[in-house]
Amino acid sequence: MKDFNVAILGCGTVGGGVAKIMLEMSEQLSGSSTRRIHLSKIVELSASEAVERFEIPAHIFCGGGKDLSKEEANRYIEEILQDKNIDLVVETIGGSNDFVENLAISVCHAGKHLVTANKALLAERGVSIFEAAKINKVSLGYEAAVCGAIPVIKTIKESFTGDQIESISGILNGTSNYILTMMQHEGMDFHEALKLAQENGYAEADPTLDIDGGDAAHKLILLIRLAFGVNITMEELARMGIQNIKKEDIEFASEINAKIKLICFAQKLDGKIYATVCPMMVKNSNFLAEVSGATNAVRFLNKYSGRHILIGAGAGSLETASSIVADIVFAARYADRALHEEKEKVAKLQFTDARHFKFPYIITFETEDIPGITGLTTTCIGKQKINIDTVSHNRHEKDRAIFSIVTMPCTLRQVEDAILEVKEKNPSVLLSEPKVIPILY
Repeated sequence: MKDFNVAILGCGTVGGGVAKIMLEMSEQLSGSSTRRIHLSKIVELSASEAVERFEIPAHIFCGGGKDLSKEEANRYIEEILQDKNIDLVVETIGGSNDFVENLAISVCHAGKHLVTANKALLAERGVSIFEAAKINKVSLGYEAAVCGAIPVIKTIKESFTGDQIESISGILNGTSNYILTMMQHEGMDFHEALKLAQENGYAEADPTLDIDGGDAAHKLILLIRLAFGVNITMEELARMGIQNIKKEDIEFASEINAKIKLICFAQKLDGKIYATVCPMMVKNSNFLAEVSGATNAVRFLNKYSGRHILIGAGAGSLETASSIVADIVFAARYADRALHEEKEKVAKLQFTDARHFKFPYIITFETEDIPGITGLTTTCIGKQKINIDTVSHNRHEKDRAIFSIVTMPCTLRQVEDAILEVKEKNPSVLLSEPKVIPILY
């Protein structure tokens, strides 16, 4: 049996998990492939810490387990790129800067297969990396970049090849889902729930990417590329985070039999792709409403086979590492015969502004507590040819009123025009900008 040699660049939380699994499952992994999978080299700046933390033999590290300077690490990386015996490189350095992009491209140009969990890199700079892999006829594995241990990428690439994906909706960020779960079930406000998430290790000290929808957006961009063949940028994707969700929003959701979730949504309709990442009020009849804690879940609606649901752990060292190892085994077994290539989609789809896609919406108004305010807002909404489903009871607090209006399906543009008319009719009545949240059935 021929060797299949692997090098890991970066041995932090995820890279260390990959090394640990590869060493502990060496025989099983080789048995699952047609080649003997072997962890040959690791490049890590803080090598001595990684040796102790993950119990990895020091001789596998370039430099014999000693800490490296950046210059030394770069020299060892160059040696790996030139080593014809190295078949695959795992990138777990992280980041989406020029250095990491050039490194990924260099791996492909060196004729080596590449596996990465770096969603930010692939979402923001992936076009050049996918192209480099295609030109050099090497595989690019990135299962771990979307939902960690859940086999979302393989499902799209392999299981759905005889079908057409019509829509994707999912909870792709565990941190935001944990925060919203605590707000829903424990009555916490946003800041209390965020603090608890940080204490329990679900949120970083700087949680910006999780709570502003950035992390989820990276993942959705990759799914849109794979499912629909459309490349979009972070700037093009409509995105809103959960940082402005308040207790009254949770209460309004309960009133309409729904729960608030940060949802990644993409749908193909009439040759166009509509997509957004934002908080949505998910009806309790939709299984996503019951996905709690740090769990991730994805729902696909396909043209021929209907609904498919994938759910599981979306993050974590060993969970993410297990997906990377699965990509390594796949490359060792199939890459020489079935190289990873992004297939061109037959249909030419156009990515368009999500504001033109129809959703039911819940619009929450905070106004002066004056007679006729509900009538004013409903009249302005009706003038935009929006049908109203329900109007909530007013919540009165001193001289302030909060109420919500649920619409039938309409566009966000119509809602924005209705709000603009309210402002024009009575410029001082709104105490804050109305909150507009889509409703997902």
